[in-house]
Amino acid sequence: MTDLLTTTAAGADALADAAQVGNKFARQEVLRRAGFRVPEFFCLPAAAFDEALDAVRPILPPLPADPEDKAAIEDWCASAHEALTRSSLPPALARRIREEFTALVGADGLVAVRACVVPAARPTGAATPDEAIGPDEAIAPDEAIGEDSAVDPFAGMSDSFLYVDEAGLADAVSGCWASAFNPQAVHYRIFRGLDPTQARVAVGIQRMVLGTRSFVAFTRDPRDGSQRHLIAAAHGIGEGVVQEKADVDHFFHDPATGTVSAQTVHKRWSMGLPEGVASGAPVLLPVPPELADAPVLDDKEARTVAELAAQVEELFGVPQDIEGTITPDGTIHLVQARPLVSAPHTDAPTGPDGARSTVYWGNHNITESFPGTSGALTYSQSREFYRRSFSDLYRRMGVPARRMRENAHRLTRMVGYLEGQVYYRLEDWHHLHGQMPMFELVRRQWEASMGITGPAAGVRRWSPLRVARSVPHLAWRTALHPWQVKRFLSWWDRQMTEINTVGDTPEELIALYRRVWERAERQWGVTLVNGLIALVVLRSGTALLRRWTGLGPQLLMGLMAGGKENRSLQAVRAAMALGELVGSIPELRSAVLDHQDPRQVWADLTAGRYGTQVADAAQAYVARYGDRALHDLKLEEPTPRQRPWTVVPLIRPLVRQGTTVAANRAEEQAAAARAREQLRAACPSPVRRGVLLAHAALARDLARVREDTRFCRTQLFGMSRDVMWRLGAHLARTGVLDDQLEVADLTVEEVIGAFDGTGTAGDLRALAALRRAERLRWTHTEQRPPLLGVPGDLPLASALPYAVPVRVGNDSDDQVLRGIGSSGGVVRGRAKVVLDPGTDPDLAGGRILIARETDPGWLFLMMSAKGMVVERGTLLSHTAITGRLLGVPTVVAVADATKAIPDGAWLEIDGSAGTVRLLPDPAPPADAAASVPPAAQAAQADPTDPADPIDKAEKDD
Repeated sequence: MTDLLTTTAAGADALADAAQVGNKFARQEVLRRAGFRVPEFFCLPAAAFDEALDAVRPILPPLPADPEDKAAIEDWCASAHEALTRSSLPPALARRIREEFTALVGADGLVAVRACVVPAARPTGAATPDEAIGPDEAIAPDEAIGEDSAVDPFAGMSDSFLYVDEAGLADAVSGCWASAFNPQAVHYRIFRGLDPTQARVAVGIQRMVLGTRSFVAFTRDPRDGSQRHLIAAAHGIGEGVVQEKADVDHFFHDPATGTVSAQTVHKRWSMGLPEGVASGAPVLLPVPPELADAPVLDDKEARTVAELAAQVEELFGVPQDIEGTITPDGTIHLVQARPLVSAPHTDAPTGPDGARSTVYWGNHNITESFPGTSGALTYSQSREFYRRSFSDLYRRMGVPARRMRENAHRLTRMVGYLEGQVYYRLEDWHHLHGQMPMFELVRRQWEASMGITGPAAGVRRWSPLRVARSVPHLAWRTALHPWQVKRFLSWWDRQMTEINTVGDTPEELIALYRRVWERAERQWGVTLVNGLIALVVLRSGTALLRRWTGLGPQLLMGLMAGGKENRSLQAVRAAMALGELVGSIPELRSAVLDHQDPRQVWADLTAGRYGTQVADAAQAYVARYGDRALHDLKLEEPTPRQRPWTVVPLIRPLVRQGTTVAANRAEEQAAAARAREQLRAACPSPVRRGVLLAHAALARDLARVREDTRFCRTQLFGMSRDVMWRLGAHLARTGVLDDQLEVADLTVEEVIGAFDGTGTAGDLRALAALRRAERLRWTHTEQRPPLLGVPGDLPLASALPYAVPVRVGNDSDDQVLRGIGSSGGVVRGRAKVVLDPGTDPDLAGGRILIARETDPGWLFLMMSAKGMVVERGTLLSHTAITGRLLGVPTVVAVADATKAIPDGAWLEIDGSAGTVRLLPDPAPPADAAASVPPAAQAAQADPTDPADPIDKAEKDD
């Protein structure tokens, strides 16, 4: 029988042969030979796994033929996994393992038992067992696919067992073998085109180093590939870092200067063995209070770890990702090294080894405009908006026409449609924005707003000289900007006058639609130039604020309060004023607060039953602000322009709370005064204060323009909604559709094509029904993460099952979540988690609103809330700006807030520090239903209320 144990005594090259022991252990042997401090180990080669699998193969069912049948695949995985887990080691092998264990660590010692998938096949020209890798040789970068290979890390696919004593050896080995058939490993091999039944696993048994601190170090910044070292370190063993269970400090080492910077957190948890326990699985352990706020590594230690990583890179010849642990005496032990696998550039073709390109998609901030599932009509209109408006931006910023023509295909695919959700195709955004040299000035801020941790590989980067040469053009644009904004807003107001006078024939409606959108293509870039300038101003203002006061950007946000009202705020205060007027009429106030039928209340109100003043005010509100509603860019969603009676429930919490315009203005002014007082205390120099106040004033003007133009965008999409719904009514009257709202599941081109003869679908009714069924199915499917990568060489529908989420981390402990503080103030209250923005605003009254994202239509919910926490957003997002305008403490960009914060939890949020703290409950939560009027309770309990917004609109009719 073949010797099924590989040790240093088994031959000079046995442990360096990746074909026998896998890349993980072969590399450790190379490191050991090169003089690195690697804990001693021995291996069970893949041949031992082969024999174990052969023994149970007769009882295994055949692998399902259909690789898409995931349920059948996972049943097969369970059978194979259980068979290997329950298998017994051959007596001779078990005896040999125990002997080697005793020789390695003694009878009472502990080991780590780890699995490693060996390469599927040895590449041509690679070392044979007789020509194994020597101590001065690098593992070839074209090595075959296997765990920890340069081609593919197979990260997290195999199992490891730590703190294993002699009694647990056999079970740990069987567990490692069984992990060859973990479901995620099998699905991944199928995806990579590998036969999962041919997987082979080596097992390493290594002396367990009882380290008190551990780290993972990268010789390149994995976010952007830059040549700086990044170290993630935590107390306890390395599993806490790798599995993201311990609280982690991050250290950044510049190899050119030797400088170290750190991002540290309050540390509550580490991983290890509990005191008094001799062996077993590691658990979370509390970090001693005296270590909680001290960096895990000092600068000297961080520099030593970085230099160690650099030495490993020099040995292997390619960037490395290493893991290590530090014992109480300060000794560093290296327990793993692998090639640093970077995300491939999305233009890269499939390689000869089967490695696939990756396309990255993100909706980190687009969900503010198009949350949840959208219909085909909304997607097609959003696609057209991005193509036209960004064409104008690049033209205005001096991108040559030739380059614009070359990138026309990228403009048409800036946004994609992933299972009903609108996503940015990030490669194209990087590429298109990279046409502008001045983009380098704001790249980092832009990427943060998009939820990206670093630029895509292969994206054009401009030299500092070329960026500097672009600054005069940006300065000229900034000087012209106020005049161009004024001209844009005047132009748009003229368009609105024209829109409101158009006729109702299909020809007139289509002509209006085309005319407005063609004009917008030559105008809308002004709004995007505003965003570019705003990012530059915020970056420079924040840098000056930090340098001169040591304070963060939240103070700049406070200094931006006050000033001239923007159009979005005018809409808010118009609603407040209407609420005040309604509240001043006792009979009308009772009708609104008693949840009477809103359609009847609206009919009575506008018919003059409660007086002409309130009737005129209500109708004027709809005429001016009727396009502003929940999800007002989603064309399948009705707004008050189509359903005017929906204004009644929206103003109800304003009437109940007695909100007034005067009080709101006073709070805004008070917030501005507090910020100025804070600046005066932090910055004694009047000259510097003047510079900072000038920055804040410019930022305030730019934020006002942003909200003004966002309101114009709401009206632009409102025009499109109105035209498409009216065309849908024509199609329904002529029998092409059953109902006008079926246009929600057709594209703009298909709706217009039905009239002008350019459509290609013969049966629009059937096409709309098919898409509606898909949309409803997607509505009830868990949403995909905000940032994900999918294989680029497959059709999107085929690639999505293999989507890999890219996590945007949230350095936090169980009780404190962190985000971006965007509207100052500290407030405590109960959480109201809102996933459906159609929630009755009364339910958010006095609560802290927790949401994935918001859009301008959430204003009524926001006005009811005492604080806001949102998963997405930036300092310039609608949520942040609205929070400041309303004087509501707000924290944005809190990852997974809707999952981490239970509904009804007692919270404290700090809108300046950007923290969300879960507090012990001071009292049992009050029954939420107790504060809800009976009619609202009935509406919530109505099991027939359809989930589809169009069904809701039809039901309202």
